[in-house]
Amino acid sequence: MSSNYPIMLRLEGKRVVVVGGGKVAERKVSGLLGTGARVTVVSPEATEDIQRLFHAGKIEWVQRHFSGGDLQGAFMVFAATNDKILNLSIKDSAEPHQLVMVVDDLEKSDFHLPSTFHRGRLSISVSTGGASPTFARKIREQLEQEFDERYEEYLNFLFEKRKWIIKEVAETTLKSKLLTAIASDEFLNSNDREGDFRRLYQELTF
Repeated sequence: MSSNYPIMLRLEGKRVVVVGGGKVAERKVSGLLGTGARVTVVSPEATEDIQRLFHAGKIEWVQRHFSGGDLQGAFMVFAATNDKILNLSIKDSAEPHQLVMVVDDLEKSDFHLPSTFHRGRLSISVSTGGASPTFARKIREQLEQEFDERYEEYLNFLFEKRKWIIKEVAETTLKSKLLTAIASDEFLNSNDREGDFRRLYQELTF
């Protein structure tokens, strides 16, 4: 059995086509919002949420049945109709360089989506390789309890301090000590991270 290759894709500016207008397609569209992708839905009908996103100018909606030309220029494609034969036809219409997910046939797909949640900059994904999306969701829900809302503010702190350390600290050993220290539980649970960082920096430099 070959293993899947986990990856985080930057979709900003890239065209993503979702063929289908039902609840499954709606979930795929919802997951793409905020990525900067140019999302196009192809379907004669669509859910209220998809229509709302279209009228708000957040996505494009091609209101008709699928044709092969709809995939032109697409980086990623979701075959998300309720017709298994049509979904496979969409896959066959794609160019070799286009990534296609067939929602009802992961074996025919180029990729699948893990069960994911976000805490600001923190993204945690769980995959069972298609064995059981339900079990993946169960594990994700357990992790959501462990990695609570504190992590959103903490990741912002880590992001800003890492930028500062890389820019301002030239000495390699000191840089490593600071980066290691701020990733500790002490800083996660601190009520004054900025003050603690200043004190730590002074201790290590004087």
